[in-house]
Amino acid sequence: MPVIDAHSHIYPDKIARKASAAVGDFYTARMAAPVASASALLEACAGSPITHHLVHSVATTPAQVETINDFIAEQCRAHDNFIGFATMHQDYEDMEGEIERAIELGLRGVKIHPDTQKVNMDDPRLMCLYEIIEGRLPIVIHTGDYRYDYSHPAKLKKILRTFPNLVVDAAHFGGWSIFDYALEYLEDERCYVDTSSALEFLGPRRTVELVRAYGVERVMFGSDFPMWNPVNEYNMLAAMPFTEEEFALLTWKNAMRFIGE
Repeated sequence: MPVIDAHSHIYPDKIARKASAAVGDFYTARMAAPVASASALLEACAGSPITHHLVHSVATTPAQVETINDFIAEQCRAHDNFIGFATMHQDYEDMEGEIERAIELGLRGVKIHPDTQKVNMDDPRLMCLYEIIEGRLPIVIHTGDYRYDYSHPAKLKKILRTFPNLVVDAAHFGGWSIFDYALEYLEDERCYVDTSSALEFLGPRRTVELVRAYGVERVMFGSDFPMWNPVNEYNMLAAMPFTEEEFALLTWKNAMRFIGE
């Protein structure tokens, strides 16, 4: 049975250590992997039940978009167990053209991070992005941060109502660091959520309660590598009282549906 880690970050070898440190600085957290490279991700999961990885990176400037998309596509060609998602920046001039190019490169979706990109997720520039990809590509959106308003789940509710055919993963159980608050906004909405950067904070009982509240068919296992060790995250989830069918939904069936398989 496959296991898909639906939320992993990778960077080129030459910047992988610096990138991991920058993420740690942003969240004032100690990173599980000090080097956020593709090889480090694969090494961390060697011999584990995790078979596939949804991988992406984030462009903090428009100039990084094409380089990152080329890198992710290159890594997916090199590793057939990688599922690549493109990046986009709100100030990139030809969004439609780059989305077309990303599709030609074989990328399967888009990832944005409103907090690090310093843009409201319902900014008109990003609303244009959602219009371009609606019905064509899924999107992973970092959602929630008690320190900022950029990625507030209330903004996602507006997006989901505006684009009813947009397939969204509201990452981190719909609201990193504001998990219960996020549930108030997204419990009855049409979106996926993932478990990345959540299990350690929530603990087993609350994690199970949130999975039940959202519906097991909407939740995907994700690690948020390099912040967390994917195998440790998988083991925590595996120890929770889910049925075999529920665990299959959480660890691969929902992710397959999310990417349109």
